[in-house]
Amino acid sequence: MDGGYRVTARKIFASGAPAADLFSTMAVYEDPLDGPTVLHFMIPFEAPGVKIHDNWRTLGMRATGSNDVTLDGVFVPDAAVGVRRPSGRWSHPWHIVAAMALPIVYSVYVGVAEAARDVAVREAMRRRDDLATQELVGALDTELTAARLALRSMIAAANRDRVGPDVTNEVMIGRTLAGQAVLRTAELAMEAAGGAAFFRSAGLERLFRDVQGARYHALRGSAQRRYAGRVALGLDVND
Repeated sequence: MDGGYRVTARKIFASGAPAADLFSTMAVYEDPLDGPTVLHFMIPFEAPGVKIHDNWRTLGMRATGSNDVTLDGVFVPDAAVGVRRPSGRWSHPWHIVAAMALPIVYSVYVGVAEAARDVAVREAMRRRDDLATQELVGALDTELTAARLALRSMIAAANRDRVGPDVTNEVMIGRTLAGQAVLRTAELAMEAAGGAAFFRSAGLERLFRDVQGARYHALRGSAQRRYAGRVALGLDVND
């Protein structure tokens, strides 16, 4: 429509929705000239047709308040659209998002893993002379160090002068390695702490649940590996 767009859609996992004033999201527009086009826009949560659902009932990361948000014929003015990009293809704006967002997101998971490690070591101190406990804590710190190193590689890649497929590849590889390492760290923390880890009073079970979210961010599994393979083989990442 003239001056903007009417959007009807549902955004699942809208992080921080209850506390925010502005809603930043995207929608696909069937452009008559360019075909399917993703519009990135920001609108007030108080705009007519915007509704926040109270449905954030999850295994972990409950404090993020990532409720669903629905848009029912919401008017998005042209001025609110910050980026336009082709749908289903890597483009410069998407490389920027990958480089900026993922190191920040995974720094949270590494921080959760660090907190889990500290609780586990505190609980393990009473069995410090036990050889099995020593090995578990050593394995715990080894995995945590792997997570930290992976995060540093993501940050170093994101700090390059120019973003693009190569930087995105390094960030995504770091995302996979950091995600795997923080999950193993949390599992080892539970084991090293012993039975105390099962009690909420220790604070470890919530950290264990919160870190599970590291599994779910793009690029996951085979998609990340295919991307890395195409970059290594000199192929277009969009083919």
